Amino acid sequence: MVLVSQLIGALLGLLAVVFGAFGAHLLKKLFTVDQLNSFETGVKYQMYHALVILMLSFNFNLESSLEKNMMFCFILGTFLFSFSIYGLCISAAKGKKLKILGPITPLGGLFLVIGWGLLLYHFIKNFI
Repeated sequence: MVLVSQLIGALLGLLAVVFGAFGAHLLKKLFTVDQLNSFETGVKYQMYHALVILMLSFNFNLESSLEKNMMFCFILGTFLFSFSIYGLCISAAKGKKLKILGPITPLGGLFLVIGWGLLLYHFIKNFI
C-alpha cells in the first residue's frame, strides 16, 4: 500500500505540474476567466493532495484500516474533485459542457474532507 500510494502521489504531482503549465500557456486562449480560475483550482488541490499523499505514505505504515481509509479518501477525492473540474472546463470551452460531472466535484470534495477528518482523528486518537 505504501509503494502504491507513493507512486500515485508522484503521478498526481507530475500531472499537476503538466496541467498547470498546460492551463497557463495553452488554455488561456480557449477558456474564459472563470473557466481558467476553476481549472487552476483543480490543479492547486491536486498538487496539495499529491503532497499530502506522499507525506503520509512516507510517515505511516498504511497498515491499519484507519490509515488505509484515509489514503483511499485522499486519492479518490483528489481524482474526483480535480479531474471533474478539468472535464467541466474543457467540455464547456468546447460548447458541450458535461453536466454529469457537476455533482462529482462536491463528491470528490467530500472525500477530501473525510480524509482530513480521518487524519485529525488519527492524531487525536494517538494523542489521548
